[in-house]
Amino acid sequence: MSSLNANRVRGQWLLRRPNDAATCRIFCFPYSGVGASMYARWPEWAGSAEVCPIQPPGRENRLAEPHYGTFDALAEQVIPELEPYLDRPFAFFGHCSSALAGFAVANRLAGAGLPVPRRLFVSSQVAPHEPPYGRFLAMSDDELTAELAALTRSMGGEPIPDLLALGLSVMKADIAAHKAYRIPEPLRLPGGVTVIGWDRDEEVRPELMHGWRHYCSDARFITLRGSHHTFLEAPLALMAELADDMRRDLAR
Repeated sequence: MSSLNANRVRGQWLLRRPNDAATCRIFCFPYSGVGASMYARWPEWAGSAEVCPIQPPGRENRLAEPHYGTFDALAEQVIPELEPYLDRPFAFFGHCSSALAGFAVANRLAGAGLPVPRRLFVSSQVAPHEPPYGRFLAMSDDELTAELAALTRSMGGEPIPDLLALGLSVMKADIAAHKAYRIPEPLRLPGGVTVIGWDRDEEVRPELMHGWRHYCSDARFITLRGSHHTFLEAPLALMAELADDMRRDLAR
């Protein structure tokens, strides 16, 4: 498998080396302002699919590295690191802005003639041809810091002022990438799309995500019980949907 970019950015893009025995994998992109540890409550497997959290630069154990800047730059940097593990069926999962990151990587893989995800799991995000959406995009630093504190508690931690300040810097860079990313019109993805809404999500209501129907002939829309951050808890209903879709895709 040829590398997309020989001048790759080195770093620990995956928290753990994928299991050679896995029949398929789900690569999970982190939410704005945090890193791969947001998936700490997720099991290592969703059915037969191995869960593989991605760690972008500029956060957690990669804090000393520069932020990737844009979703297109993220795709350019991460693909060479993922290539050795794209040797079997795989999918991408992203929640809110990280769903767009996953889309950008999938799009770049397709354009480069490399293996593409069988499925893109999109949680709480409007389609990329639509204007950037979400109240986070217009928040002040104080408001974003309060949101980070709430997110830290949702992840089972206790907010620490110095860490919140670092997180704010990452979140602002992530939000800038979100604001900057938009494609002019829908494009067809080679795989399927599963669009996941949450019935108590006040950030991105499920009915706002119907634009994803333009991206493939195999788009599934589901609404699960929960709020914007419920996915952090790896609810059984979500894990079952991921496992079932991967099983169906493998059977084709």
